[in-house]
Amino acid sequence: MSYLSKFLVRRSLRYSPWILGAMILGGEVLLLQNAKLAASPAATKQDYFVYVGTYTGGESKGIYLYRFNERTGRLIPLGLAAEMANPSFVVADPKRHFLYALSEFPNRSANASRAHGPVDGSISSFAINPRTGALKFLNRVSSDGVGPAHVGMDKTGKILFAANYESGSIASYAIRPDGSIGAMTGFDQHHGHSVNPLRQRGPHAHEAAVSPDNRFLFTPDLGLDRILIYRINYAKRTFTPNQPTYAAVKPGLGPRHIAFAPNGKFAYVVCEMGSAVVAFSYNHETGALTPIQTISTLPAGYSGQSAAAEIHIDKTGRFLYVSNRGQNTITEFDIHKSTGKLTPVQSISTGGKIPRNFVIDPAGRYLIAANQDSNNIVVFKIDAATGRLTPTGQSLQLGAPVCLQFVPGA
Repeated sequence: MSYLSKFLVRRSLRYSPWILGAMILGGEVLLLQNAKLAASPAATKQDYFVYVGTYTGGESKGIYLYRFNERTGRLIPLGLAAEMANPSFVVADPKRHFLYALSEFPNRSANASRAHGPVDGSISSFAINPRTGALKFLNRVSSDGVGPAHVGMDKTGKILFAANYESGSIASYAIRPDGSIGAMTGFDQHHGHSVNPLRQRGPHAHEAAVSPDNRFLFTPDLGLDRILIYRINYAKRTFTPNQPTYAAVKPGLGPRHIAFAPNGKFAYVVCEMGSAVVAFSYNHETGALTPIQTISTLPAGYSGQSAAAEIHIDKTGRFLYVSNRGQNTITEFDIHKSTGKLTPVQSISTGGKIPRNFVIDPAGRYLIAANQDSNNIVVFKIDAATGRLTPTGQSLQLGAPVCLQFVPGA
């Protein structure tokens, strides 16, 4: 069995049985209480906090905290910020006062739904100390589905969205004034399947992404080969199906995440199973996505197995980056200003195995990649003129890192 085949098998078996009994100390999340944080100076205007979600059960225990200096590009570990099971995706509110983290549990039923069968995902909320980065646990709610893969937030910070991968559903929640998660306000169960008998026998919602203008919610569903589109209702803090209700990709590609160009004219969907990016023209009035290009994330001649994962566009809108698990690279594309079409520029090793997630720092000078299976985080310098990546030499050890989130210091 190939390395990637073993990885894909482990994907469905990644939840260790011990997690059922090892949830959270005393039923609550452990706050960051370590000597390194207590002794570290307060953040400056050049500093950012970086929160890293991990898969637990091995060397990791939850969410870890780092300090990042945007001038030097140095990433400094500060320790465990919150102890919890499998915080595989974290997101901060727009004002960066609060952090929200999903928690993945063992999948007890592949066909579980909100209406029947067990629901086994949760979302936790934390208040962020702006000087130290310490997290204060606020509350925890069910994700109302199985195997949550993503949490997203609207631009006002009043609505939280969750995408449940295993059960193929989307839920929304009202955020209270104190940052805690309130009542569930909306829910949609996806239905259908696509062409791959192993991975697309049912829906697999992979992301809950809000459009730049804060009017639409987009949900790439790997199991349906569709990006479902919803309108956001701010009066009720919920969502309803849009017209059109979805955009489709070629059967078998398996859409995963979506990124919007800063100019608001284009959107790009990374497809996990097909290792491809589908470029769309985006109508911000109707929410419609019209495909204009499908391009491989792998270099010509590559014959090994690989699965695309994360996608980001730099702040200038000139360069697009995608991670490849299996080939273990970041691929850079140039974005044509007027047509939105992509041209490959570079494919560079992430310095590890299975780069599930990466982020670009707010200043746009550095890219940080999280390598899940080699247990390390690697920092790259971004060339401002070409967008090309160069390793800085920084590689920090951390067990199974799978998500990164920047938050500015005080």
